[in-house]
Amino acid sequence: MFGVDNLQVAYGDSLVVRNVTFRLGAQETVAVMGRNGMGKTTLLKSLIGLLPVRSGRISLGDQDLTPRRSYDRVQAGLGFVPQGRMIFPYLTVEENILAGMESVRERTIPPYIYDVFPVLSEMKHRKGGNLSGGQQQQLAIARALVSNPKVLILDEPTEGIQPSIIKDIARALNKLKAERKFSLLVSEQVLSFAMEIADRFLIMERGEFVYEAQRGNVDTSRIHGYLTI
Repeated sequence: MFGVDNLQVAYGDSLVVRNVTFRLGAQETVAVMGRNGMGKTTLLKSLIGLLPVRSGRISLGDQDLTPRRSYDRVQAGLGFVPQGRMIFPYLTVEENILAGMESVRERTIPPYIYDVFPVLSEMKHRKGGNLSGGQQQQLAIARALVSNPKVLILDEPTEGIQPSIIKDIARALNKLKAERKFSLLVSEQVLSFAMEIADRFLIMERGEFVYEAQRGNVDTSRIHGYLTI
């Protein structure tokens, strides 16, 4: 469904993502894991079009997304929740969600958003900047979902969030993926969260994938080693 072939991304002369190739199947969740500085965020930003690629191809179905701008990739079916959430602090919760509906004809917040994230319904008139970190993360996910993505990309969704809320977000993502039938690509360092949602694991070291495993045969001690070395 979603494919990346021989992708290279650089900052100036420094190659950060090196010949990365992978596939994301329909309704599959893949967790890209690794320590800070290994290239995870650079990879995800290049997929959504926030960073240019030096070479390679990004495709969604039969569409080549590589030359397209970010908003075109969203219209084609990608959704993105950036690291740090990047919600609009001076807009209300409701206004933040509506901001994600620029490519949708009927700009009415669908009921499933408030069903899955009831706290957003309770706080729909509160400014985004006044929400807790966990509430802001739910808001950022909701804002990305209302464009009806085929592939939802999340960059470090558990960063700065308390453990109880992390579990709530994992449950919400599993429920949403089953109901909305999208695929999920997550950059993550918290192994317990990844184990709750991922079907497959890709470990990144110095801009390359060095280990891959399906959920059924994943070696958690080996992954933990990559995260703590």
